[in-house]
Amino acid sequence: MSFGFKVLVLEGRKRCGGRVYTKRMEGANKFAAADLGGSVLTGTLGNPLGIIAKQLGSSLHKVRDKCPLYRPDGIPVDPQLDMKVENAFNRLLEKASRLRQCMGEVSMDVSLGAALETFRQVYGDAVTQEEMNLFNWHLANLEYANAGLLSKLSLAFWDQDDPYDMGGDHCFLPCGNGRLIQALAENVPIVYEKTVHTIRYGADGVQIIAGGQVYEGDMALCTVSLGVLKNGSINFVPELPQRKLDGIKRLGFGLLNKVAMLFPYVFWSTDLDTFGHLSEDPSRRGEFFLFYSYATVAGGPLLIALVAGEAAHSFESMPPTDAVAAVLQILRGIYEPQGIDVPDPLQSVCTRWGTDPFSLGSYSNVAVGASGDDYDILAESVGDGQLFFAGEATTRRYPATMHGAFLSGLREAANIAHHANARALNVKVERSSSKNTHSCAALLEDLFREPDLEFGSFSIIFGGKTSDPKATAILRIALGPPKKKGNNSEGAKADQQHSNKLLFQQLQSHYNQQQQLHVYTILSRQQALELREVRGGDDMRLHFLSEKLGVKLVGRKGLGPAADSVIASIKAERGNQRSQKVPLRLKKEL
Repeated sequence: MSFGFKVLVLEGRKRCGGRVYTKRMEGANKFAAADLGGSVLTGTLGNPLGIIAKQLGSSLHKVRDKCPLYRPDGIPVDPQLDMKVENAFNRLLEKASRLRQCMGEVSMDVSLGAALETFRQVYGDAVTQEEMNLFNWHLANLEYANAGLLSKLSLAFWDQDDPYDMGGDHCFLPCGNGRLIQALAENVPIVYEKTVHTIRYGADGVQIIAGGQVYEGDMALCTVSLGVLKNGSINFVPELPQRKLDGIKRLGFGLLNKVAMLFPYVFWSTDLDTFGHLSEDPSRRGEFFLFYSYATVAGGPLLIALVAGEAAHSFESMPPTDAVAAVLQILRGIYEPQGIDVPDPLQSVCTRWGTDPFSLGSYSNVAVGASGDDYDILAESVGDGQLFFAGEATTRRYPATMHGAFLSGLREAANIAHHANARALNVKVERSSSKNTHSCAALLEDLFREPDLEFGSFSIIFGGKTSDPKATAILRIALGPPKKKGNNSEGAKADQQHSNKLLFQQLQSHYNQQQQLHVYTILSRQQALELREVRGGDDMRLHFLSEKLGVKLVGRKGLGPAADSVIASIKAERGNQRSQKVPLRLKKEL
């Protein structure tokens, strides 16, 4: 609108905001603003929503770190035991991270859950029942963070967006995030209760069909959830490119549910914002495992219980009265032994994000077989600049966040303006080479046929000026097929140590299909030359890479789009070098 475009928003719901929904709860002269969807501003440094909040005159409330845990019987967990299991859990995550570095591209076919469970059994962490309950609580917390089952999360890329986390505190916005939605929607023409079922796009523009009504325009921006795209609720004419359909299929879209309860008074401690509850049943580890206290920010005595993992799915069919009764039982088990009465709530609300037809889930994650590339693919426009896509599942750096969704809208506003200006000038918009990951993969394969350096299983190609020690270099390491068990007693012994064979079955399956795999990283020319001088064979070189240089080895997809421009520039440089070497008399013939 600020660029001068005439804009119309078609909204399926009776409200705007999508998966950000602040509901006013009330009863007996008590009021509270409950965030039933997106609730936490994850980091304030550089977060545009934090800036908008300040512009609205809101002070942000830091979510305090203190989070006591309670056993299934309501007794507080011993802080020393809590710390012991948390440290063990973090060590397993570090081991899983190192494992994927060693495995390279194979780790794309392995789940984070398989790796963690295998390591847990190997290293004997979480032995007693209480330790197991604590360990499962941390798994539930991880499933909450990713809105996905650990058995479906990619070991290779589940945390690919971590380097881009906003710095600063995690915060609540007093009176709810609906204030942000209200401000952003001001003066925007929105037509409510318009369920779009067909989007036609072509050289003549777009047609959006909702019910019996047809809306026409030059361009359209599609911001429906990944869940809706996966479900095929919208008919695209022509069908979306296979590349985008594959990306939609590969990416994961998980579920998180909540029980919000407004009480007559605050009976819990107001010096904390969160507390947790353990379960003895691993399949229910995510059921009401974490409570958020909103008493200091919502305007009234509000508690919200979270439901993550498997439990979030079974919760969809649980009667609300049963859900509230189960939450009250947990709360009374914690507080009544302390001599504190837990009253019945004045009002309670249970979410059902999984069956909500306009969301069909909560937020995206990188599933087994997917990578950060798939977020880029979902972000690509289709047609000749007629149909664009935005939303949290289209941002590689900030997926599953409110600020990611917001930034994707700004990105597409710029793209739309760019295409419109190019069309007015009758100029064709060139697609970025970084978007074409498959052609760049073929280019990379071709370049490594003639590497600039080669030693052991390592080969290197250089970009930039030959004299610049900071110039970019791409390293490739070739890993051969595994030795047969008869030739590797140590490997066979290691395999026998693991009582959980799931991880190794997945590995074996992959190796059976692949004779040789390559892992990559980006270095400087100076680092590449230092690596060449390392003595002691490939093992010592790998040690040098990880310990001295702190380098992470990834599969081709793990290099990301940043590498694509490097690959293209190296290809161009080599092309120039070859053309310069051709004798002058042959140039005309060529």
